[in-house]
Amino acid sequence: MTMERSAGHEKPAGGGPAGEETEGADPEYTKGVASFVERFAADLNAAGLQRMPSRVFACLLASEDGALSSAQLAQRLRISPAAVSGAVRYLSQVHLISRERLPGSRREQYRVDQDVWYRSLTNRDQMYRRWEQTLQCGIDAVGPSTMAAERLAETSAFMAFLEEQMARLLDGWHAHRAVSGRPLETDLPRRRGDATT
Repeated sequence: MTMERSAGHEKPAGGGPAGEETEGADPEYTKGVASFVERFAADLNAAGLQRMPSRVFACLLASEDGALSSAQLAQRLRISPAAVSGAVRYLSQVHLISRERLPGSRREQYRVDQDVWYRSLTNRDQMYRRWEQTLQCGIDAVGPSTMAAERLAETSAFMAFLEEQMARLLDGWHAHRAVSGRPLETDLPRRRGDATT
C-alpha cells in the first residue's frame, strides 16, 4: 500500500471506486496519478526545482482542468496550506503557473497552462537579454582589458547566442503547433470555469 507523509506522519492511500485506490476523497486523484505526480516531481527536483514547488506543479499538470484550489492541492498532496502557499508563490514568480479568481467567489485557484513550457521559455529569453545587459555593465566595472572582463564577455556572448537560438526555437515550435492543428494556449478560447479577463 502506498504511504504518504503528512505533517510528519505517514498515511496510507485511501480506497477508491471499482477497487482502484485514490488519494484522499478525490476520485480523480487515483493511486496511479499520485504515483506519477511524485515521480515527475522527483525528476523536476533532480533538475534543480525545489521539492514542494515540484510536487505542486506536477499535481496541477496532471489535473483534468489544469487548475486546483489551495485546499485541493493540500488535500491531494497531503501538505499544509502554508506549504501550498510557499510553493505557488515560487511557481508564480518563475511563470510556471498563474493565479485566477474563481467566478463569483473571492477564492483563488492556480492554473498551469497547456503551453506552460512555451511561456516559461519565452520569459527565459527575456532573462537572457537582461543578463547580457548586466554582464556588459560588469565588463565596464572590472575594466575592459582584464581577465575578468574576458570571462564576462564570453558569458555575455553566450547569453546573446542563447537568446538568438531560443527565439528561433520558440518560433519553430509555434509554427509546428499551427501546422499540426493544435494551437498554443494563447490561441485557444477560455475554458469553462476560467476567470474572465
